[in-house]
Amino acid sequence: MFTHKIPQPLSLLTLLTISLAQINYCSCINAKSLNFSVASAFFPGVATFYAGPNEHDGGSGGACGFEDDGLVAPYNGLTAAGNNDLFKSGAGCGTCYQVKCTENVECSGYPVPITITNECPGACNDQHFHFDLSYKAFRLLAKRGQGFALQKHGIINIQYRRVQCSYRWTPIVFRIAKGSIRGQYLAFASEFVNGDGNVGAVELIVSKNNVVLPMTISYGATWATGFSIPDTSVGPYSVRLTTIESGRTILATNVIPADWAPGQEYRSSVNF
Repeated sequence: MFTHKIPQPLSLLTLLTISLAQINYCSCINAKSLNFSVASAFFPGVATFYAGPNEHDGGSGGACGFEDDGLVAPYNGLTAAGNNDLFKSGAGCGTCYQVKCTENVECSGYPVPITITNECPGACNDQHFHFDLSYKAFRLLAKRGQGFALQKHGIINIQYRRVQCSYRWTPIVFRIAKGSIRGQYLAFASEFVNGDGNVGAVELIVSKNNVVLPMTISYGATWATGFSIPDTSVGPYSVRLTTIESGRTILATNVIPADWAPGQEYRSSVNF
């Protein structure tokens, strides 16, 4: 059983590091929502870490369809793979949290913002609300110079709370799945979604005639059409997204061009 410790003051450099991480990453600054807010209480969970040993390694977004975007802005390596309580069969992809630790002497007690970008299956489900943090995010839970010592514990008790995502000045980006085939099958993930962070419905709209092509979840945060896109339904395409908790809707007009290609990202001009 861990003994609760009152967080000790951090150095100015450590406070600046965490503050810059939150500002640049921007998933947890403006935590306002119909169903959760930054003012809400923290709840108990556990954390491990994956990836590394480079402290800037942000892990992978494979199970959500985000590829290696966790390494770069606006995620900036502050990501986590979640167990079933967090990943939610893909419905948790893109959701934002603050996590902190206080029960180990190395803990700073200050919250670190993260986004769920991957799944932690198997043994991660032996505990409730298990965050398998990126190497970088885990080390930021510690006081200055104590990151390696905190990692030696392997698994630690943490506190977490769900917050609203806020990727400052970053529009929604659509990442085309590598298995997509132009004229036959189109699948993509929506990234950097402000607010809820996760998407509950996706509509693909043919820009030239406003025909709506049905899309269903393929895996994680990746939605797909069927294998029979009509010749009359070639791009460019607009995309309408509806979030899960708040039910808000947004339209990205002509965001996917007619000559789209698998593996490419297409940046919209909108966000919630």
